[in-house]
Amino acid sequence: MLTTKNLRGNWGTVLLPVNDDDSFDYDRLSTEVDYLIASKLNGIYTNGTAGELHNQTEAEFDRIQEIVAGKCLNAGMHFQIGASHPSPIISLKRIERTVHLRPDAFQVILPDWVTTSMEEQIAFLKKVTKAAGSIPIVLYNPPHAKQVLTPAAYGILMKECPQLIGIKVAGGDKQWYEDMRAYSSQIAIFIPGHLLATGIKYKVAAGAYSNVACLSPEGSQRWWNLMQSDLEKAMATQISILEFFEECIVPYKKAGYSNPALDKFLAAVGGWTDIGTRLRWPYKSIPEKEVLAVREKAARYLPGFFDK
Repeated sequence: MLTTKNLRGNWGTVLLPVNDDDSFDYDRLSTEVDYLIASKLNGIYTNGTAGELHNQTEAEFDRIQEIVAGKCLNAGMHFQIGASHPSPIISLKRIERTVHLRPDAFQVILPDWVTTSMEEQIAFLKKVTKAAGSIPIVLYNPPHAKQVLTPAAYGILMKECPQLIGIKVAGGDKQWYEDMRAYSSQIAIFIPGHLLATGIKYKVAAGAYSNVACLSPEGSQRWWNLMQSDLEKAMATQISILEFFEECIVPYKKAGYSNPALDKFLAAVGGWTDIGTRLRWPYKSIPEKEVLAVREKAARYLPGFFDK
């Protein structure tokens, strides 16, 4: 069972292969999950933003979780189910339907159409934790949420909802790290993958649900291991990662591509799985013809990072 103390490390997201007719390719998904497990990540998770949680039917959601849970339980791999949905009712029902799959945690977002008050946030979390039974909860509070919580707000939610063992957040400046340090012993704080060495340096981050793992599961895991043994060298690697992102990924973001598009593109650049860059309608995808040129630049910025 995951707890505040042992929820740590480098977790990889499950990305959804989308066919030309906008259906999901479950055979390619199955192969991808096998690869993630073989990469010996600290864990994998489903239905984050990059997993297109917002754009699938409930039947599709159920099938995705069954595939991932079956493989992870068989391999002894930690996994979390992303039960997130802008609708609190759908999030609750997703937990109720998949609690029998025995994930190590459920990830949820706060209701995301009408902004919630603190009282409403507590009411939401208490009901989903009751549905989850003994399975703990991780709260995902991304920068694009209707309400980005303050460190003090996290403190209140932790106190009111003891089953809340982790949070996934965007990070912040030096003052943010100072403010969050007061809570780092009470909850597992997960920050963006490309900033993970900084979070370790400030003794705040417990890990990342990592976009760097999209680029290379093995490379990101070696980087995490390096943070435990040689943080200075890991910080140097982070500089190279950020330089690569600035030249090769940020321009796509500025051009209007979404975070799911960027993460799928990273996986295509890494070349470790056949999921393609396609997003489901109506979202636009980065053309696959862009992959090879960026892959060459990635190899220059991060030599050895893509080694098996």
